[in-house]
Amino acid sequence: MKKVLKIAFDIFVFVFLTILTQIGGIIYLLSLAVARKWTKKLKFKRSIIFFGFYLLSTFFIVPVIAPIFGREKVKHTKKIKPTNYLTVLLNRNYIQPKLNELLSHTEKELNETNIEIHYLDANFPFINKFPLLPHLSHNDGKKIDISLIYETNNGTITNKQKSVSGSGVFENPKPNEYNQIEKCLKSGYFLYDYPKYLTFRRINNELIFSEKGTKILIKSILKNRNLGKLFVEPHLKNRMNLKDNRIRYHGCRAVRHDDHIHIQLI
Repeated sequence: MKKVLKIAFDIFVFVFLTILTQIGGIIYLLSLAVARKWTKKLKFKRSIIFFGFYLLSTFFIVPVIAPIFGREKVKHTKKIKPTNYLTVLLNRNYIQPKLNELLSHTEKELNETNIEIHYLDANFPFINKFPLLPHLSHNDGKKIDISLIYETNNGTITNKQKSVSGSGVFENPKPNEYNQIEKCLKSGYFLYDYPKYLTFRRINNELIFSEKGTKILIKSILKNRNLGKLFVEPHLKNRMNLKDNRIRYHGCRAVRHDDHIHIQLI
């Protein structure tokens, strides 16, 4: 019975790490094999071997192999940064080169502002159609999520976020605005607002949504010809008076987009 439980545990860890990081499951099995061969007694031996292999793979091996699959890491610059470095650690920061070009062009458009591009989940490094959960479509290197822009009470734009993860703190519809969220939830799509559980803690509660800053960011993105679609919640699109037909509604089967922006290539 003990052996069966151990096998079941290893299968669970393999599946969990594969879903979370794509490469973690394989590295977990490799670390188990190495730990069995390494007879020297060492406290936390399996964990040390796993994390050593994982970090080596994430920062030195995966970036070299990913271009074979048409993907590369998001290029960090003065204005392009991950909202949370856990995205990088979990290998969720890979995109096609054309999407890096789009981000670079957007950065140039923002040069005269203090607005930065803080990204959330992008894609895994390998294999089209491999799901990056909980997202429905981040599986081909063409998609990336970007944080909204916030400001202080006196209207000063800031690059701080309202949650540790960058997600889950929504800019709800005002009483006079169309409420797509309520419509989706009443239609039975109970997962529509589940990112509220993924904040990893709320911070900077004094900040407010910057209509001006987010509009500048979106209009800078829209200047790219390679942009295929941009998702943002309908009430924010209307509030910012955005008319471009590439700004679409994502549907109730996805999650709500009033805590981030989703962009994708043609």
